[in-house]
Amino acid sequence: MQWWHHFEQLLALNLPDLTGTTVLDVGARDGYFSFAAERFGASRVLATDNGNWGRPGGKRSFERLRKALASHVEDLDVDVLDISPETVGRFDVVLFLGVLFHMRDPLLALERVASVTRELLVVETLVDMTFLRSPAAAFYPSERRKQESSWWGPNRAAVLGMLESVGFARVVPFPLKRLTAAHLVGLPARAKMAGDLVHSTPKRARQRLVKDFARHALTQSHLVAHGLR
Repeated sequence: MQWWHHFEQLLALNLPDLTGTTVLDVGARDGYFSFAAERFGASRVLATDNGNWGRPGGKRSFERLRKALASHVEDLDVDVLDISPETVGRFDVVLFLGVLFHMRDPLLALERVASVTRELLVVETLVDMTFLRSPAAAFYPSERRKQESSWWGPNRAAVLGMLESVGFARVVPFPLKRLTAAHLVGLPARAKMAGDLVHSTPKRARQRLVKDFARHALTQSHLVAHGLR
């Protein structure tokens, strides 16, 4: 992922002043947000991951960047569902970015990260079924999970409801823009890829494929939500 796209995401998180805070970054991948928190003045940052770092070479980017930045960000290989005050401690701010929709049990995952949050949990996630106001979630079939490892696409009301249910006194949503610089730059390539895919698909399956593309464009988006104690 390009770092300028990370920067765009960073701005969308609406982070508070991190000076002197302790920060936990769950699902840190290459560590961009961990290193950003350190640069923003956090007194301690712990980056955790398991799925990405568990792959061959999956932690190489994180380690290379930490060395290049002379960073003091700590790291711990731990699964989301193994996170607890006993395994990682408790932190003022917890970042849970781009992870929720990959979890087989998203509510349990939120319970785990909430248990180590003192003040603020920042969640960024895919949302689906955005046409519904009541809490709901799309369950993705096994074919999609093989490609994207996505299990669920909760809608806005479901994300906010889950955050309330795990104990946050106040939940604040920050909808992301649908059209951003990152989306616009890649739009021609994605449009061509979609067109090629439709044309190469057997006629009987084309209608379903077109409906899937339309559903993605009309019902899916991304959401940032803050859970505050």
